[in-house]
Amino acid sequence: MNRWVATIDLETLEVESDPSFKFKCVENCGKCCEELEIPLRDEDIAKIEELGYNAWEFVDYEKLFYRGDKFLGYALKKRPFDGACVFLDPETKRCRIYNHRPLACRLYPFIFVKHGKKMEIYVKEDSFCPGINHPEGEPITKEFLLREYGDVIEEYRRKVLG
Repeated sequence: MNRWVATIDLETLEVESDPSFKFKCVENCGKCCEELEIPLRDEDIAKIEELGYNAWEFVDYEKLFYRGDKFLGYALKKRPFDGACVFLDPETKRCRIYNHRPLACRLYPFIFVKHGKKMEIYVKEDSFCPGINHPEGEPITKEFLLREYGDVIEEYRRKVLG
């Protein structure tokens, strides 16, 4: 289930949010890397290829993502022996391409939905994610959003505001 946690005004950057929700990504958890199917955008594939990987090493061409009848992209490949993402280090549970990881990985567990000049932010309430409502978590404030997703928000602002 998806739950609304915040709305950011792309013009003013004002944020309205649910103060009862808190989040903290738990280090070396890797549960999302094991449990999720990750869609890849063309930009994600290009960014990973720049690191020296060939697309066939990390793109699962048999898994396709659609929104309605619009093709969105292929999935990130999973390892056959444990079903985890090919970039998750099995020992340390850390991502080998963390700074270049796909947008879907960066955003998780959040979903950004643009409505005109506002961006609504929902959380995907997956039971396996220990960071959702973590006791040491932080609320989804303007500071949190700009620190974690400033570049993503800026990209949307350029598209919306010109």
